Amino acid sequence: MSNNSFYITTPIYYPSAKLHIGHAYCTTIADSVARYHRLAGDDVFFLTGSDEHGQKIQEKAEEQGIKPIEYVDKIVAEFQNLWKMLNISNDDFLRTSQKRHEKVVQEIFRRVYDKGDIYKGAYKGLYCTPCESFWTELQLDENGCCPDCGRPVKEVAEEAYFFKMSKYADRILKHIEDNPDFIQPVSRRNEMINFIKQGLDDLCISRTSFDWGIPVPIDEKHVIYVWFDALTNYLTPIGFLDDKEKFQKFWPANVHLVGKEIVRFHSIIWPCILMALDLPLPKQIYGHGWLVVDGSKMSKSLGNVVDPVELINKYGADAIRYFLLREINLGQDGNFSELALVQRINADLANDLGNLLHRTLNMVGKFQQGEVLAPQGKSEIDQSLINDAMAAVKTFDQGMAEMKISNVIKAVWAFISRANKYIDETAPWALAKEAAKKQELANVMYNLLESLRIISVLIAPFMPTTAEKIWLQLNMPEKFADVRLDAIKTWGGTPAGMHIGEAQQLFPRIELEKEEAAPQKSEKKDTKKAEAKPAAADGEITIDDFAKVKLQVVEILEAEPVPKADKLLKLIVDTGTEKRQVVSGIAKHYEVKDLIGKKVILVMNLKPAKLRGVESQGMILAATKGDELEVVSVDMPVGSVVR
Repeated sequence: MSNNSFYITTPIYYPSAKLHIGHAYCTTIADSVARYHRLAGDDVFFLTGSDEHGQKIQEKAEEQGIKPIEYVDKIVAEFQNLWKMLNISNDDFLRTSQKRHEKVVQEIFRRVYDKGDIYKGAYKGLYCTPCESFWTELQLDENGCCPDCGRPVKEVAEEAYFFKMSKYADRILKHIEDNPDFIQPVSRRNEMINFIKQGLDDLCISRTSFDWGIPVPIDEKHVIYVWFDALTNYLTPIGFLDDKEKFQKFWPANVHLVGKEIVRFHSIIWPCILMALDLPLPKQIYGHGWLVVDGSKMSKSLGNVVDPVELINKYGADAIRYFLLREINLGQDGNFSELALVQRINADLANDLGNLLHRTLNMVGKFQQGEVLAPQGKSEIDQSLINDAMAAVKTFDQGMAEMKISNVIKAVWAFISRANKYIDETAPWALAKEAAKKQELANVMYNLLESLRIISVLIAPFMPTTAEKIWLQLNMPEKFADVRLDAIKTWGGTPAGMHIGEAQQLFPRIELEKEEAAPQKSEKKDTKKAEAKPAAADGEITIDDFAKVKLQVVEILEAEPVPKADKLLKLIVDTGTEKRQVVSGIAKHYEVKDLIGKKVILVMNLKPAKLRGVESQGMILAATKGDELEVVSVDMPVGSVVR
């Protein structure tokens, strides 16, 4: 059991509009990491909040004829309600409009000013109000608009205070180059190095054209502007001004989790401010990708902004959390689709997890009157299950420490599938018919209950409500909130002699409308007609011929070389409803590690064949030209039909 401190933050969200599913994704990642560290025994501080100042907020409030604070109060209440609905376990919620934060920002301004790193000047530049960013002519896009949001900029000239960021350019560059893990993923790190090498300008940190902000302590007609106010939020709740012991415990932050569009501010501006304050730099800035919806970026104009509140009301918070965390590799962009969400609920949550719990509890109830009997002895199959359980715990611990959340969830679900397979291997219903096999049956029931005890703890960071429901249905004596990771690092924590609780359905199956059922009936008639016709010239096929081929998006979960076959790889793919083994002749064109997580197209209804003695259930599509080969990969949910 460790007793380390762990400090994780989300960005503070801007209350100019309601939060969407992308914000929910970021906060859910941070929450699952915080929950894992609490489970591991760490002393955790998890911060989120709202960034409430600026010209845009002031203008929106004026349009509505209300004060800026009244405008943000309403929206921030919605933020806090969403985090409550999603079971976000933050330790503090910081609002930049709070007095405690104003004191910190003004003190930081004074310290950096007294050091000689802030000076007064005049700013003339191109300003984007929605992004609250200044740009040079060279930085604008091809339409002369803001390179971040594509909206028009306007020329602004006003007196301002500047922070001497250029003074710290060499130091921050050296820090990034000397500390490979400081910015993750690597693609973001390379972008930041290139950005700094182009030269850093001093940073404008005050404005006079609006007054909704924290006043500059030495010059009240100025308000402190954006990043000097927003970024310093990470210092306020951990006692920067008022609790030295707490501050020393939690600073530097372990992880600032941010969207990829604000990595630059967190990995360049923020460290420069900290250097000016002589404070240590955060250990890591992690830039997550964006969520696209059915293949398109979310935007109001497209009308595809997904409201997480509606989804939670429809499917429950844990299902949304599971989908977001499993479906998207942290650092990459991910696709959100309601159809894919429903498929995951049915396949992973209702079928795999729900059935395992329900079958196990029903069998213990039926065969042993609900009593947990002590195991004696182990078969090979039992030992194999135990080994897989301990391997899953180890993978979980290592993977979560490295924030490989999607991979961890897949490993946990692989163990859930293994436990389901164990039921089929041991056939408890057959054992129950023979009095001589009473102990063997007791062993099987015990192993299933113990597997579920371990699974409930492994899913706790991702699906906290479901995890506790499983624990309560198992009727474990310990309070779930008190359970730590150490409790599942050894097998055998389920006490014999206790009685299990009542089985209740975790996730009811969601019936999909069978839209494609009708066309399939007529397909048979048409096929007969097609067969009666002579073959088309020049190898042409009819639409009926093509309709026979079932193509579907699958995800590669595992890959390994086929022994004594230079060109062949054995792949395990997830079709959305099952796992399949496919042999593919792509070994000379791909490293095994580059294939894991790739979404590719599989011919689903190809007759199984054996290649070098290994069965292949389908074929991966690839494009070739001469010696070149590339598998066809798509950014669509697993299970999507290609037609």
